[in-house]
Amino acid sequence: MSVYQYEYRILSSDTDANRRLRLSRLMTMLQEASIAHTTELGMGREKTLDRGLLWIVTLQQARIARLPEYDEPIRLKSWPGKMMHLLFPRYYRIEDKKGNALVEASALWALMDEKTRRVVFPELYGVKIRGVHTGREIPLPVAPRMPQDGEPSAFTVPFSYVDLNGHMNNTRYFDLAEDRMPKTLHTRRLCGVQTEYAREAKEDETILLKSEVTPNAYLLSGEQNGAKLFRLMLTYAPDRD
Repeated sequence: MSVYQYEYRILSSDTDANRRLRLSRLMTMLQEASIAHTTELGMGREKTLDRGLLWIVTLQQARIARLPEYDEPIRLKSWPGKMMHLLFPRYYRIEDKKGNALVEASALWALMDEKTRRVVFPELYGVKIRGVHTGREIPLPVAPRMPQDGEPSAFTVPFSYVDLNGHMNNTRYFDLAEDRMPKTLHTRRLCGVQTEYAREAKEDETILLKSEVTPNAYLLSGEQNGAKLFRLMLTYAPDRD
């Protein structure tokens, strides 16, 4: 199957206080679609997880026309791009019931050795995914810029944020951002996401956070012992007068 797809109706547990799909839940849906399709393509856990190989996201971005709302039926599509040496490009599209694009996204995935915690060459393990071209691909993601101001603050990774890879799951950085941003942004229309994951954070480790608020964006970054951990930028549609 060259393009993976499934239909879903947004549950109350998927949404925030504004009855829109929660950002961390959106990213979880994209993540799970990636795993499901990779399994369908013959590169499931027997080829990776059971052999000590972990799928990780290095970069991702999303263009958001509108976040789905509570009880809304959607269709999620995902497909792989052409492999790039160490990286596996993947694309996503979420449509409403009329086929209109609500969210378009792209990501770069890699494989990490569970013991050494280093990215590996997939061909050494026989992991290969054939890419397809649909004509609906958005550009591949690039790293967002670092925040330029804001007082640093500390955050310690709790048990509930850690996934089966043994580190803070990439989706939880969005909860972290939404919990720390000005409340006025919660009602703004989100139109874009850019993220970079440079290093992993494990349970009970402390991250030094830095943020910046601009008229139409919120930036959050984290580091450990002076080393870059992640960057995240959320962009919003301009407020109307």
